[in-house]
Amino acid sequence: MTKEAPFEVLISFHKLLDKYESLAQSKNKLQAKKAKEILELAGSHSELRNGIVDRSRVGEFQEIIDAMLQDSFSSILSENEIKIAGIPFEYANFQTTQRFDKIIEDAGKDFFLHMRDLPDGQMYVLQCAIILTMYYKIDINFKRTLYFDIPDKYGIMRHYRIMYNADFMDFIPTDKAKDLTQEDIEELLDGFDNLELWKEKFPPNSWIAKGFVISSLFDTTLDHSISNLKTTLLERSSGDLHLIQRLQNIFRSFFNIRDLEVGFSIYDNRNFTFERLTSGLPSFLLCDLKEMDCKTLLCQQSREVLLKDKRYLAISDVEKKTAMQCGDMPYKVLNDQGLKSAILIPINTGEKLVGVLELVSKKSYELNSINAKKLDDILPYITAAVVRSNNELENEIEAIIQNEYTSIHESVKWKFVKEVKRFIDERAIGNNMAFKDITFKEVQPLYGQVDIQNSSTSRNKATQRDLAKQLELLGEIFSTLMSIHRIPIYEEYQFRVFNFLEEVKKSFKTGTEQRIIDFINEEIHPSLDQIALMDPSLDVLVSGYRDHLDTNLQMVYDHRQNYDDAVTAVNKRLTRVIDQHQKDAQLMFPHYFERYKTDGVEHTMYIGESITPGAGYSDLYLQNLKLWQLETICAMENAFYELKPELEVDFEVTSMVLVHSSPLSIKFRMDEKHFDVDGTYNARYEVIKKRIDKSLIKGTNRRITQPGKIAIIYSQEKEELEYLRYIRLLQAKGMLNDKIEIHELEELQGVSGLKAISVEILYSNEANEKSKLTYDDLVKSMA
Repeated sequence: MTKEAPFEVLISFHKLLDKYESLAQSKNKLQAKKAKEILELAGSHSELRNGIVDRSRVGEFQEIIDAMLQDSFSSILSENEIKIAGIPFEYANFQTTQRFDKIIEDAGKDFFLHMRDLPDGQMYVLQCAIILTMYYKIDINFKRTLYFDIPDKYGIMRHYRIMYNADFMDFIPTDKAKDLTQEDIEELLDGFDNLELWKEKFPPNSWIAKGFVISSLFDTTLDHSISNLKTTLLERSSGDLHLIQRLQNIFRSFFNIRDLEVGFSIYDNRNFTFERLTSGLPSFLLCDLKEMDCKTLLCQQSREVLLKDKRYLAISDVEKKTAMQCGDMPYKVLNDQGLKSAILIPINTGEKLVGVLELVSKKSYELNSINAKKLDDILPYITAAVVRSNNELENEIEAIIQNEYTSIHESVKWKFVKEVKRFIDERAIGNNMAFKDITFKEVQPLYGQVDIQNSSTSRNKATQRDLAKQLELLGEIFSTLMSIHRIPIYEEYQFRVFNFLEEVKKSFKTGTEQRIIDFINEEIHPSLDQIALMDPSLDVLVSGYRDHLDTNLQMVYDHRQNYDDAVTAVNKRLTRVIDQHQKDAQLMFPHYFERYKTDGVEHTMYIGESITPGAGYSDLYLQNLKLWQLETICAMENAFYELKPELEVDFEVTSMVLVHSSPLSIKFRMDEKHFDVDGTYNARYEVIKKRIDKSLIKGTNRRITQPGKIAIIYSQEKEELEYLRYIRLLQAKGMLNDKIEIHELEELQGVSGLKAISVEILYSNEANEKSKLTYDDLVKSMA
C-alpha cells in the first residue's frame, strides 16, 4: 500500500473457498458439482488460501479467480451491474463487470479513481473502525457513505455510491498490535478527530487484513443533483455568473444533457412585462432585450399554460412548433437562437407569478414533457430560492430608493424600480452611472385644497395676545421694582417694556415679534434672578411670571399653543378623511397622489397612461377622479364642521379645486426629491397653484374662496360645462346646494383669463339626517 494503514493486506480467498466447501455438500447436485470443480481448480494453489503477498502474482491466478467469483460476477448481469472485487480501500481490482469497465473507459485515460471527500486521516480511522467492528465486535455505528465521482464520455460528472461487502475479510493482529481494553475503546469512541490516538492504539501495519472485498456501485447522479441543487439554491452565491454555471452543471447531470443551458426571466405583475433579472443572468425568452410586454413575448396558448394554469411548458421540437404556430412567440425567439427543445417553468408564490425558469437544449426532443416530470421533486426548492433572491433584490432596490429618492407613491414606484435595476446592472459590470430624472409624460393634473381661512391673521392675533400677556406681567414686575428701588437701568427696561406693549396692541408688524423676543431673552431674563433677590414681593412676581412661560420656548405661548393644537386637530381629521377616500380612488384606477399639510390640507394628483401603462387608461377614469375629488372635499368640509365645536380657536375653512385640462409632463427632481412639472409651458400650472387661493373676484376685493363654498377655478368653456354636469349630480345627491355663481377673476401676476364656479356645500344635520344645512344655517345652529 502506498498510504499509511493500520494493517497490511494479504490477498486471500480462504473464506470464499470455505463457502464453496459448504456448498459442495449441498443437496442441489448442480450447485455441489460446481463447488467441487472450483475447489479442485484452486486446490493445487495454496496461495489462494494462505494469501498472496506479492500482488504482481495475482495475474497468474486470474483464470481461477474468475471461476471462484463467477457467482458474484454473473456474466448475464455484467453489462448492467457496477461491481468490482479487489483490495480493500485501494484501487487495485482483479475482477470487474463490463459496465464498470465501460464507465472507466468513458472517463478518459487521464482519469484516476478516488473517493470523494475522504482525507487520508479519516481513511486511517475508518480502517481502524472496521477492525473494531469485525474483530472486537464493537458496534460503533460508523457507516459513512462513500462516493466515486466519475465523468461520462460527454464530460458530465456522474456520482456513484460505494457499498462494501467485507464478508470475505479477516483481521488478524500481529505481535505489533495492542490488545485493547474497554477503557481504550471508550477513549477511541470519544476521539474520532484525534488521529494520533488511533495510531497509538492501532500502530501502522500492526494488523493483517486477509481476504478481499467486493464493492457494488450505484448511480446516484439524480439524487446527488437534487441535493446539490438544494445546496446551491439555499446558499448565497458569489455572483450571477457563478450561480448560473453551477446550475447548468447540476441540471446537465440531472437531465444527462451535455449542452443544456439555464436562463431566467422575471415577471412584473404590475406592468405585465417580462424582464431580465440582472445583466449577468441570461434569458432565452428575452434574448438581447431587457424587457418585453407579456402579450408580445407569449402567444395565447403559452400564456394559458404558464400564467393561468401555472404549469411548465415543454417544447420538444422548437422548429416544428414554430412552423405549426406560424412563427408565434415564444417559439420563434427560441428557434432564432438555434435552440431545438426547451422547458419553461413558471415560478409562483400563491397566485402571483414571480418569473420563468428556462431550460434549453440545441437538440430536438432532449427536453420533453416526460423528463420535465423530473422537475416535480425540485420545483419547491427552485421556487423558494427564486422568491428569496427576488426578495433580496426588492430589499436592495427599496433601500436605494429610500436613499436616493425618499419615499415614493406606489403608483409610480415601478418606474423608480426600473431605474434602480438599471443602476444595479451597470454597477455589476463596473460602470459608475448616475441616477436619471424620472419623467412621466402626458399626464392629467388635479389639484385641490381645504384651507384654514386667514390662517396668518389668526396666528398673528394669537401671537399678539401672548406677547401682550407677557409684557403686562413684566410691566407689573418693573412697576413694583420702581416703587421700591429706583435704579436707572431698570427704569429704562420698564420704559421699553411699556413701549413694546403699546406697539403690540396698536401697530403689530411682522418684525415686532422677533424684536420683543430678542429683548426679553437677551436683556430681561438675565436680570430676573437679581431682581427677585431685592424684595420678597418681587420674588413672588418673578416666580408667577415664570409659571406662565412655556418650558422650552421661555415665552408665554398659551394662545399660540391653542392655535397650533387646533390646526393640528383639523389637519389630522382632514387627512384621515382624504386618505380613507383615496384608498377607494386607487381601486378605481391607479394614479399618483400626494397630500401635504399646511394650514389645512392640499392634494395633488396625476393620472395617465405613462403612470399606469398597460392598464387600459381612458378619459373616463379622469372624469371619475374629478367627481371623486369634489365628493371628497364635501366630506372633508363636513368633517371639519363636526370637529369645530371641540376647537378652542374659532376659524373657518375654504375649499378650492383647480382645473387644468391640458396634459403635462412631470419630473422627479433628484436635487429637490419631489415631483415638479417639466417644461416652460407647464410651469404656468405651478404658478397658478401657488397664487390662486389669493385671487379676487373681478371688480371686487372679495376672495374667490369663501367659507361654505367650493371654488372651481378654470379657464376654458368646456371645463365649465363639464363641472356644471358634475355639480348637478352632487346636487341631486344632496351634497351641494342649488345656488351656483360664476365669476371672472382678477389677473394674477402673469396669469389672466381665469374664471370660477362657486357653489354652496350642504352639511349633514345631526338632528335630522334627511335634511341638509347650508353654511349660513350651519353657522346659526352653532351660535
